[in-house]
Amino acid sequence: VLPKTNYTMAPLRTIAQRAAPRVMGVVSQQVRGMATEKQIFNQIQSTKNIQKITSSMKMVSAAKLKGDENRLAAAIPFNSWTAALSSSPLVVEGATFEELPEKILIVPFTTDKGLCGGVNSFITRSVKGIVKAQHAAGKSADIVVVGDKGRAQLKRFHEDLIIRSATEVLSPGSFSLASGLATELMSVGAQEYDAIVLVYNSYVNAAVYKQMYKVITPFVDATEDTTFMPGYDFDIEKEQAMEDLFEYMLASQVFHSFMDGATAEQSSRMTAMENASKNASEMIDSLTLRYNRARQARITTELIEIISGASALEG
Repeated sequence: VLPKTNYTMAPLRTIAQRAAPRVMGVVSQQVRGMATEKQIFNQIQSTKNIQKITSSMKMVSAAKLKGDENRLAAAIPFNSWTAALSSSPLVVEGATFEELPEKILIVPFTTDKGLCGGVNSFITRSVKGIVKAQHAAGKSADIVVVGDKGRAQLKRFHEDLIIRSATEVLSPGSFSLASGLATELMSVGAQEYDAIVLVYNSYVNAAVYKQMYKVITPFVDATEDTTFMPGYDFDIEKEQAMEDLFEYMLASQVFHSFMDGATAEQSSRMTAMENASKNASEMIDSLTLRYNRARQARITTELIEIISGASALEG
């Protein structure tokens, strides 16, 4: 005979409290599973929306690129007369910049907007290379930045060299805009430098662009040099005429550089948006596969639970 024991059943509230953690654990696992599935679905929808935006931006850039190509085609013959008064454009890649004079003013052409590939980073890298070469040779350089992106990047490395910046430049550009930029360069004393170096992206085709730089030398000794433009008579003083000619040549060179850079910007943006759309498509496929796997796992778990419950009832 077993001894009597004073066993009292715990209150129902206590039993419920003890069982609650186990029940909540099961429920939380289900909730986490459903939340993960829902989260993947939301990621798919967000990625699809981004893909729509990038596809639209690609089409817009393609339409703008055609107009920029036409403006560049008109700017090239317009600027051809400056070849007799200044050096030809040079490729930045592989250049040593040893030919640059003692004191130069660097004018990099960048963009105000992003999402256009590496056009601004390449220009910034080129300017850093020129400044490094100048300082290594014991020479000096100042910077006048065109474009907000270039200003933000160069400010981190050569803030002390930036004497002026031009941002919120209207697009598409015009010769009036280039004349305004040339006037700003003259106001900072462009003629006091040994040379002005324009650094810009040169458009090759819709997939290729390269970095170029132009070295523009002021007509400092033109008034004393009798061999400079000997066959021309001037209605005003030759010194004033040379200053006006230099400003006009600078405006023409700025106009061509700005048109070339704007065309390269649109081609780079079109390529970048095309790549972004492809990446979004690949991400959507990957997320859809994960979503289907999570959904199938949930359905399989529910079927196992139903079958197990039915087997328990039959048993």
